[in-house]
Amino acid sequence: MAGGDGLRDIATPRLLLCCLSPESIRSGLSGDLSVIERQLLASVPVELIREPTVLKFSAARLAADPDYLPWSARAILMKETREMVGHLRFHTRPDPDYLRSYARDAVELGYVIFSGHRRRGYALEALTGAMNWAGTRGARRFVATVSPNNGPSLALVAKAGFRKIGEHIDDEDGLEHIYLKEGADNG
Repeated sequence: MAGGDGLRDIATPRLLLCCLSPESIRSGLSGDLSVIERQLLASVPVELIREPTVLKFSAARLAADPDYLPWSARAILMKETREMVGHLRFHTRPDPDYLRSYARDAVELGYVIFSGHRRRGYALEALTGAMNWAGTRGARRFVATVSPNNGPSLALVAKAGFRKIGEHIDDEDGLEHIYLKEGADNG
């Protein structure tokens, strides 16, 4: 994506993490994938608008904080085919008030790999690339919250070097375990 350094694609060996523009986010929320596909020059599965949580969250956060854009929703694309295999986002910019009781200079991540692309290492690769990028922009610690019933995500955070530091009840998702990772290397 053109623009400032923070909006550039994050490249990993197999993937590109491409920041969705506000126009693409609005288009996706209206049920139209064409603007997203034109922006990304990619095939975007309908799963993105069937489960629009990432788009809703990003739109709300951008309305409150326009400087959030580089931390907002990023499409996870296969470099070779430009197929969208999932998405990730940071919940805020680094060091938000709500994380300070767990860690300073932290940022929380969320990620989804679409059903037809799971179990291929894309989530770990994308997570590692995003953490390395964020580490160059002030994030020193990383938080992930995972349902205790989500075996694949529990395995992912363990493999990525996160350690459990607590738990809480999320208003929408119920019980979640809270995991912390120091630094951006993939441990």
